Amino acid sequence: MSAQVRGLNNLCPATVNGLVRVIVILVCLLFLQGCSSLSKKDAVDIDPVDPHEDINRVSYDFTDKVDRMIFEPVVDVYVDYMPEAAQRSIGNFYDNLSYPNVVLNALLQGKIKQGFFDGLRFAVNSTIGMLGLFDMATHMGLEKHDEDFGQTLAVWGFDSGSYLFIPILGPSSERDVVGVPVTVVTNMLFYAGYVVGAPVFVPLTVLGAIDKRARLAGPMRIRDQAALDPYLFVREASLQQREFLIYDGNPPLKLYDDELFQDNPFDVKPGKKQSGEENMPDSHQLE
Repeated sequence: MSAQVRGLNNLCPATVNGLVRVIVILVCLLFLQGCSSLSKKDAVDIDPVDPHEDINRVSYDFTDKVDRMIFEPVVDVYVDYMPEAAQRSIGNFYDNLSYPNVVLNALLQGKIKQGFFDGLRFAVNSTIGMLGLFDMATHMGLEKHDEDFGQTLAVWGFDSGSYLFIPILGPSSERDVVGVPVTVVTNMLFYAGYVVGAPVFVPLTVLGAIDKRARLAGPMRIRDQAALDPYLFVREASLQQREFLIYDGNPPLKLYDDELFQDNPFDVKPGKKQSGEENMPDSHQLE
């Protein structure tokens, strides 16, 4: 037993963190799959986009309670007392750590030119920008992009599948959840545990979570103030945001069903009388 304990203690914290995330996701997926096969009697009322709505709402409520009890008070202090310049630098630092994921997926999507400049952006910010604390690449004209493996799968033709709300991690889908392990292993913070160890890795991870939550403070405040159903607000907003990212800001225009507009009520064809004109005399009869 002592040998097993020593083996666990020798595990890299980054590895443990990654394994925990993967295990949580797998458990959630198995649970959702089991729930979806329990009953078919209410299939007519099931939203095809969100067939697991019941369990998703449970996950959403759990995450919301954890957020309000733990993250929200900490983030309020962080936003109130941390200077904005420091917040920007911290955000730049974590964006740069995760940017190899953007480079990889740009290349996988066939965006070779973008992938090259994204790689150059990462190199510039990691060196001149002092490990990403300062976004020097933007000042040099290197545009920032947002790519991930879920978007790559969409470009490859994979369907999004059902909407999922993963506890703590937030909105996702059956397609996007596959990209979570890729996001983890392409984040430089994942490898920081091998270099700096737990005393530095754990505070960096906690600060990263606080930074991510602080960026969502505005949208979540809008959700609380304006949304009649916060769950639906988050679901629709996340689905629209994913579509926006997949199409690089130019999603296709969704038109109404053509069958509804096959006949133009204002288009009067020659020789065809409109309703109510059957009993009206022709002009030559009036003469």
